[in-house]
Amino acid sequence: MSAPNSSNHTPKIDPKALRSALGTFTTGVTIITTQADNGEPVGLTANSFNSVSLEPPLVLWSLAKTALSLPIFNTAEHWNVHVLSMDQQALSNRFAARGEDKFKDLQLDQGITNAPLLSQCSARFQCKTAFIHDGGDHVIFIGEVLDFDQSNLPPLVFQSGQYALTARKPWQDVSLSQADAPLECSYTEDLLGYLLGRAHFQMLKGMQQELAKYDLTSSHFFALSVLAIRDGLTLAQINAHIDYTGQALTQGQLDQLIHANLLAYRESKTTDAEVFLTEQGRQASLGQIAQAKAIEDELIDELGRGDVTALKLLLKRIIHQTDPGLPDLWSTDSN
Repeated sequence: MSAPNSSNHTPKIDPKALRSALGTFTTGVTIITTQADNGEPVGLTANSFNSVSLEPPLVLWSLAKTALSLPIFNTAEHWNVHVLSMDQQALSNRFAARGEDKFKDLQLDQGITNAPLLSQCSARFQCKTAFIHDGGDHVIFIGEVLDFDQSNLPPLVFQSGQYALTARKPWQDVSLSQADAPLECSYTEDLLGYLLGRAHFQMLKGMQQELAKYDLTSSHFFALSVLAIRDGLTLAQINAHIDYTGQALTQGQLDQLIHANLLAYRESKTTDAEVFLTEQGRQASLGQIAQAKAIEDELIDELGRGDVTALKLLLKRIIHQTDPGLPDLWSTDSN
């Protein structure tokens, strides 16, 4: 009995499902540029960029056969690949869209060829067309790298149909515990609440010196921070903004800030009187902000700008997910 023909049992590939599966492969985001025969700059967003060879230096990318710019790239002798940095998402969107002047108001650098060279990228590769291959519904362009440069700007990446940021994973898992064996309890160092809390208090420990200059407590600090953003609030309004801390500014603590000439009543003192920062209070708040930024800069130096930015985005998502309905401090109508 002959073996069945395996080709008769090959399942039909669903293009949408295949695209979704391929989307799990995280890629960088690039903009490919060239110059048309009439001198017009041409560019498009692509995430099909890849390395081919180091010796000789070759890279590739692919373009859909339905793309309007395909005839231009088919005849182009030179093109540039720009690996976008994490701050260039808007630029990626611009070059992915049709029907607009993509190069309007862009500052271009001087390259070694006539292909447009964008700035502020994580890396750039100036290439000469070496081979063009048919690739199904795409055309594959292979280029010889004539010159390249890179910066320390973290790259923008694309994963499962969305922009993303990279966070470097250490070669070994980071453990806070020095014990050889974990304690027999369910409260572990990987508990998110513990990690957030410990990181918060350790990071802000450096704020204590700044607060000590004015003999301030954390409640005082929260109140001054709120008023530095939105001046002229009542005690109740201040407490509405700092409710998430689990602390509340008392009338006695408010009086301490007024006695220290950090705050003042806008009018005569009443139970619902508005308070505002004095000049001394504003300088104290600016000193606290400067100290907080100095602590952040130290973290950026240690962790890298990309990791810190990714952390900020994750924390914003956590804040949004756990928000109990606090008034928006930065909104113009949160009063």
